[in-house]
Amino acid sequence: MSWFRREKAGISTATEHKKEAPDGLWNKCPSCKKPLLNIEQIENKYVCQYCGYHLRIGSAAYFSILFDDNQFTELFANLRSGDPLHFEDTKKYTERLEESYAKTGLNDAIRCARGKVQGRDLVLACMDFTFIGGSMGSVVGEKIARSIDYCLQHRTPFMLISKSGGARMMEAAFSLMQMAKTSAKLALLNEAKLPYICLLTDPTTGGVTASYAMLGDINIAEPGALIGFAGPRVIKETIKKDLPKGFQTSEFLLEHGFLDFIVDRRQLKEKIALFLSMVS
Repeated sequence: MSWFRREKAGISTATEHKKEAPDGLWNKCPSCKKPLLNIEQIENKYVCQYCGYHLRIGSAAYFSILFDDNQFTELFANLRSGDPLHFEDTKKYTERLEESYAKTGLNDAIRCARGKVQGRDLVLACMDFTFIGGSMGSVVGEKIARSIDYCLQHRTPFMLISKSGGARMMEAAFSLMQMAKTSAKLALLNEAKLPYICLLTDPTTGGVTASYAMLGDINIAEPGALIGFAGPRVIKETIKKDLPKGFQTSEFLLEHGFLDFIVDRRQLKEKIALFLSMVS
């Protein structure tokens, strides 16, 4: 086949003539490493169609999944953190905040909104891990407290989606105080006999786990989520023992009675609507 023989070794293409896939069109599953088309991810609720891995998503995605027609009214949207301790490590806390505002387009690590889930009213608070690791600062606690006050005033169920690395170290004791503050507000919600739904996602750790994330009337989680107070490495170094297989995953917690059930994100809306119909 002499007619197929190349005259030159290799094929060279000028850089300006090379075709590249647009940014954001594809993603890669962190579990099975297979390519995922962005449109298919949205249709599949950001769950890998090959292995079922639940990709990390933020409040905007959860709102679109849960609220009917993605229609909602955001509550307390303009609250922003202060710097009461004038904290500074490798950079100033105020600089970190400004960087996070610019990078994420969020005002803090949680967003709260009111909307309908299959026609039933719900106030939903959802944490965003992209904002300083979803850390719990004063604004997070204040937004949760105000959301609960709103629920008490309007007799509306409350749901909170946790995704956090724990308390925000830059606010020190001000951050830790949010654990008691939110727990006290949830006690008022319980006295009013209004349902509180906790959804724990990957990861839910630290002071968030030790407070509002585990105080729901039902505690549910997504498959494979990391849930715990301290990290596995810290615990292993402290107790000097190997940890059980699957330790601190949602499946492990369900087996040991810390969760009511695990829900696939693709069935989340139906499960929440079913629970609301049972308690209303």
